[in-house]
Amino acid sequence: MDPELAALAATAGTTLVSSLTTEVWQRARDGISSWWRRSQPDRADAVTTELDATRDDLLAARADGDTGTPAELGAEWQGRIRRLLVAHPEAADDLRTLLAELAPSVPVPSVTQHATASGHTRVYQAGRDQHITER
Repeated sequence: MDPELAALAATAGTTLVSSLTTEVWQRARDGISSWWRRSQPDRADAVTTELDATRDDLLAARADGDTGTPAELGAEWQGRIRRLLVAHPEAADDLRTLLAELAPSVPVPSVTQHATASGHTRVYQAGRDQHITER
């Protein structure tokens, strides 16, 4: 499989699952269902039902404090989306457009960093790129 399509499927699985527990879940559900319908119309209704079941699983996992379920469900959807992209690579552009619409609404996880240094030690922390030049 084309690495770019594999990366797109991975992003789509994560974004989709993240969206299903936000205020844009209906848009995510309808968008993926519509996208699927254009490539595999015979599977679209089943996909919609599976999305509803995924949302129910996510909400139940959240209520139970289960942190592993979102990653598992994201991987499942990644596989489904990857298989559709393998069969219909022309659907990639429409998926990118949908993800761009959903991505701003998906909460970005926050990162907290803590460090302690003593004596002559150094701590370097970065939330992104870091360039250090020591003389």
